[in-house]
Amino acid sequence: MFAENRRLERRTDVIEMLKTNYRVQDIIDYSGLEPDGLFLEGTGAMVLDHIDRVAYVTKSNRADPVALERFCTHFNYEPMAFDAFDENGTPVYHTNVLMCVATDFVMISLEMMDDDNRRAEIVGRIESSGRAVIDLSRDQIANFAGNALELQSNTGRVLALSSRALNVLTKDQIATIEQSTTILPLDIPTIELAGGSVRCMLAGIHLLPR
Repeated sequence: MFAENRRLERRTDVIEMLKTNYRVQDIIDYSGLEPDGLFLEGTGAMVLDHIDRVAYVTKSNRADPVALERFCTHFNYEPMAFDAFDENGTPVYHTNVLMCVATDFVMISLEMMDDDNRRAEIVGRIESSGRAVIDLSRDQIANFAGNALELQSNTGRVLALSSRALNVLTKDQIATIEQSTTILPLDIPTIELAGGSVRCMLAGIHLLPR
């Protein structure tokens, strides 16, 4: 973690809980890279395509290329890094602000990428996986539309996002999402005052239960 106070949030009891309830073969810890100024802030800095094994990453000091390469080697992902900027020209440091990879679609803000060639490569990579591209505007990103996560429920897939995010999606975007998932809007106005939204509050578990 880049911010020192965030490093205090690491909890061994959560890891022990996962080991108790799920099949855990290895624990890989990158925190030893922090004294060298190398950071990789998990699923904030990386948006992972678990099906095609692609790690989409906006370039920033929260996603060092050495740490990223190490992660991708360990977990068998292909890194796809790109530059992204907000309306003020400030680099975006967490990829999950502007991108959500679901089973049948990807929500992403293409206008936040200033490199036309890299943008085309990313769109091509997404479309080659058979997914629809839902292009989000900067205004939609400012209202947390990209900060969503597809989850599996007992009755099918759901897309968790905030009510604020849902309110800025267009009818066509909602229709595309609802072709394969049920939208689950959550009211979290206080959390969003701090700059984060639903995806920042969730961690996926991709382990087999014991």
